[in-house]
Amino acid sequence: MATLPPFPGTTGRRDWRTAFDAIKKLMNNGDDTTQVFRIMRSLNVGSTPKSYAQLIATTEGGRIAYDRVELARRFSERDFVASFAPGTVGAAYRDFLESTGYSADGLVEVSKLQPDETDMAHPYAWFGRRVRDTHDIWHVLTGYKADESLGEACLVAFSYAQVGGLGWAFIGGAAALKSLRVTKSTLFAKAVWEGYRHGRAAKWISGEDYLTLLHEPIDAARARLGIREPAAYKRAQRELGAELASYLSERRATAAA
Repeated sequence: MATLPPFPGTTGRRDWRTAFDAIKKLMNNGDDTTQVFRIMRSLNVGSTPKSYAQLIATTEGGRIAYDRVELARRFSERDFVASFAPGTVGAAYRDFLESTGYSADGLVEVSKLQPDETDMAHPYAWFGRRVRDTHDIWHVLTGYKADESLGEACLVAFSYAQVGGLGWAFIGGAAALKSLRVTKSTLFAKAVWEGYRHGRAAKWISGEDYLTLLHEPIDAARARLGIREPAAYKRAQRELGAELASYLSERRATAAA
């Protein structure tokens, strides 16, 4: 597989002090999404160059990287989002946006740790934005809900298996450990572990051409990508109930109750 140099100007060292400060805040308030991006920047050292090399080593990856489509811009175009036929991945993504009130450009704003932060013109930075901008599509493909702590924890475990980056594992592991105390059960932790195993078993989704994938029937896409039914997750949802499934988020847990 191709290898590439590290991001210019980086030290290659993980910032554990920032990561622990951010995980403490995130575990106290799961709605504080900014902390997720602090953790990612602190711990995901080296994962983006590795993933970018993996992308350009695939059959279609060179073209995808050459085209350098900014997915958040496309996903924010109303006509584009409205164009997907019923039953497709894109239609499910559209329903997701409507039901949650989330948006692609909203995720972009949350990811900026400084208000005046701009998108860096670098292939690695572009790939990092690609992973960020497809996060909600992964929610749709995997079936993990975005408006509960359990679904997010399962998806970050799935993401760690898919793209590496210790930040993903740090968040998923912290949520699973806290769940043992909060829920008095192993169901939450088992669902997170299932998310990791399913991420390992699935095809590498970051190498997909998303502008094509969105038009694919969702059941066919899941089968082709090897995305398994999240049985442990659904059991945890059912047996823990909405409040414990959302224990990291006071706002969501209150709304569910």
